[in-house]
Amino acid sequence: MIEIPKIKLNDGNEIPQLGFGVFQIPDHDEAVKSVEMALKNGYRLIDTAEAYNNQKAVGEAIKNSGIDRKDIFLTTKLWVSNFTYEKASAAIDHDLEELGTDYIDLMLLHQAYGDVAGAWRALEDAQKAGKIKSIGVSNFWPDQMMNLQLMSNVKPALNQIEINPWFQRDPEVKWNQKDDVTVEAWAPFAEGKGGIFTNPTLAEIGKKYGKSVGQVILRWLIQRGIIVIPKSVHDARQKENIDVFNFELSEGDMRKIAGLDKNVSQFFDHHDPQTIEQIFGSSLNQLREKKQ
Repeated sequence: MIEIPKIKLNDGNEIPQLGFGVFQIPDHDEAVKSVEMALKNGYRLIDTAEAYNNQKAVGEAIKNSGIDRKDIFLTTKLWVSNFTYEKASAAIDHDLEELGTDYIDLMLLHQAYGDVAGAWRALEDAQKAGKIKSIGVSNFWPDQMMNLQLMSNVKPALNQIEINPWFQRDPEVKWNQKDDVTVEAWAPFAEGKGGIFTNPTLAEIGKKYGKSVGQVILRWLIQRGIIVIPKSVHDARQKENIDVFNFELSEGDMRKIAGLDKNVSQFFDHHDPQTIEQIFGSSLNQLREKKQ
């Protein structure tokens, strides 16, 4: 079995540097099968979220695997519709029940909108109670991260953000790492956008090492000290994605990949008010309506 290196978080806990993400696997049976397959293939970090609607499937797969719970690093994320102290506290207990576990290794605030302060206090209290081992955020920019730190008692251990060859986020990555916050990449393959798997530069580098484009991308992220959580429901691709610890990209090849940066999100602009309202408005409106 491939040995996956671990990264120590700022709270002392350790997380595997490569894991398995379950975004866009809402079908229960397919999610169970995919996570079981990933665990069998050597993955020990599983990343889910309330918004993915597959926490029950993830918990079922972990139970079915027969692997000791302490050997699996389980991450989930709190959705913005639960961003008040009371709602977040209740959601954490609900998530534990859905996942069928006594504790969550890492819980993240999924987005930086709504009552972030209230939700973060709930995570802090759940951490003190032993329900969560590490707490962090997802999709937070440096200014939002700094604001959260100024209003809280616990520094986020990790920030999960979009990073791929088209959107490399070098300033944000370096800022978080300098601040002792581990960086984790979602959508490392940009969901195939921009012909990423047939890009000549990446293909040429892959040919040099006898690796696929996907393996080159994962290795590029790993060498930047970033955690990666690729998703695949196919056995061969899962095995390919985890087989990235037996080669190292040269400095020249790292520079070639750096030259591919378009510095544009492949999904949406987190700073655009209209986009924020369109994507998160309904969830935040639900909270406002419940308060009235």
